[in-house]
Amino acid sequence: MKKNYWITLFLVVLTADIAGIQVQNEAIQYVCKPLLMIILAAFFLSQTKSRVRGLKKWILAALFFSWAGDVLLMFQESKSLFFLLGLSAFLIAHVFYIVFFHNIRVQENIKSNPLLLLLVVVYYAGLMTLLSPYLGTMKLPVRIYGIVISFMFMLAMHMLFINNKTAGRWMITGAMLFVMSDSILAINKFYQPFEAAGIIIMLTYGLAQFFIVMGAIHYIRLVNSN
Repeated sequence: MKKNYWITLFLVVLTADIAGIQVQNEAIQYVCKPLLMIILAAFFLSQTKSRVRGLKKWILAALFFSWAGDVLLMFQESKSLFFLLGLSAFLIAHVFYIVFFHNIRVQENIKSNPLLLLLVVVYYAGLMTLLSPYLGTMKLPVRIYGIVISFMFMLAMHMLFINNKTAGRWMITGAMLFVMSDSILAINKFYQPFEAAGIIIMLTYGLAQFFIVMGAIHYIRLVNSN
């Protein structure tokens, strides 16, 4: 199917899911939310089908575990265990994104930038300082998750220095939105709930995944065409 079809389908389903959050209709959310990563995976495969596997498997693995996280988190209100399981699924997804960004950094011969590491350390320290008094038994899982997503973001920022600037901008924007989404989720859940949090979290999360996939498509298609 054509590129615009998949993009339109994804945006329609994302909009419907956000509308479901707004009107508090769980049926809409239960249908739409699990579809998002499936649509992105299909879109990714359709745009890279003639390319060798290489980096593709890391994106597909990240999308699979993101899908698992989406499904598990839908049931967190009924049992707190589902939040921990969802968190674990997303942690694994971030590990696959880490591998993806690391492989690109190695291929592009980009040296580690200590200033980028300092930036994420400051972000992580600030967020954990805010949240730690309110985490209770979730203190260790949330801290570990914070370290993993911070490392993912640090590696993603190195994409600014790759030759394919368009792909790099897509990926760094996606990673930044992912960090924003997870930070808002943590603040809303553990520190201070606020109105429209669910909508903001879903919007930033959906766009984060979409931007990373778009960047991956741009990068893989250009690399394989050289």
